[in-house]
Amino acid sequence: MQKKLYRSRTNKTFSGVCGGLGEYLNIDPTLVRVLWVLLSLFSAGFPGLIAYVVMAAVIPEAPEQPEAWQQPYQQPYYAPPQQGWQQQPPQGTWQAPPPPPPVDYTQPAPPAEPPEEPPVAE
Repeated sequence: MQKKLYRSRTNKTFSGVCGGLGEYLNIDPTLVRVLWVLLSLFSAGFPGLIAYVVMAAVIPEAPEQPEAWQQPYQQPYYAPPQQGWQQQPPQGTWQAPPPPPPVDYTQPAPPAEPPEEPPVAE
């Protein structure tokens, strides 16, 4: 499968040219932007701006990817338990503690014990 150069839809500042170059070259698009600005400044700025505008006009925008909610749901595969095998979590995994016992709100609360009096210094 041949890689194609596209303008980025997700990683763009102006038109996605540097983001697309970064995705195509598998490098950070911020690095591409910094290098582009530095090369533009050291080449009197004008050729870098013209090249950017030409690339923005020539390079097609990346095809739209379907959102996660638009992708079909795939049922996860669960292997049936084998005979004699108990469905226990693997050793070393964390399990949630059991829930607290239910509270019976129909009964009155037990009387509160009076607080202890602090010792008196003499």
